[in-house]
Amino acid sequence: MNQVEELERAILARAERLATEFRERAGRSRDSILREAAERLRLREEREESIARSLGERTFRQRVQATEVKLQSHLDRVRWNLVLGVERRLSDRMRAFMQHEAEYDAWLDSLILGSAALIEADELLVAANPADQRRLHPRWDQICQGLPAGKSAALMPSSASIDTLGGVLVTSADGRIRVDQTFEGRLARLRPRVEQTILERLLPSGFDTGNVFGG
Repeated sequence: MNQVEELERAILARAERLATEFRERAGRSRDSILREAAERLRLREEREESIARSLGERTFRQRVQATEVKLQSHLDRVRWNLVLGVERRLSDRMRAFMQHEAEYDAWLDSLILGSAALIEADELLVAANPADQRRLHPRWDQICQGLPAGKSAALMPSSASIDTLGGVLVTSADGRIRVDQTFEGRLARLRPRVEQTILERLLPSGFDTGNVFGG
């Protein structure tokens, strides 16, 4: 074998080793590229899934919140309508109560005497609507006799009558102290209780309104 043939074989062997090395390196690179691509694909899918889940949850929360707002608005309207319904029924009950003259007159008297006991003043003024003024006037001296010792009260003239369904407004002579015993004043004090009852029951037949005509 001459030197030329030996050189050729050496070159071929070297070429085969290089080819084998490059093939192995290419295989490793390909595997690495495939792994990286698969990892990037997995991460992208996870990110897209997370975004989709986040958007879905946000949309769900928005829908729930919108439903809650709508429901609350509906409940507020229902509650307000129920409150107005109770007040209308109480107004009707008040008008019916006013038809019983003896009972209504006794109630007016009790309002005046009770208010006089609360007001820390000796001279009092009592205002009412025109109809109640006419009912009180004939009995005024008798009512005054029941006032606490040392106190006096004057019934306001018709020109100073007040706009109320019924009841009286009792004030000190200087106007600094007042006890509102009109139907509207008592109803305003009762309203929070009515609203609370409605919130607890939300049933028109379940009202516990108390007696606006009581003491």
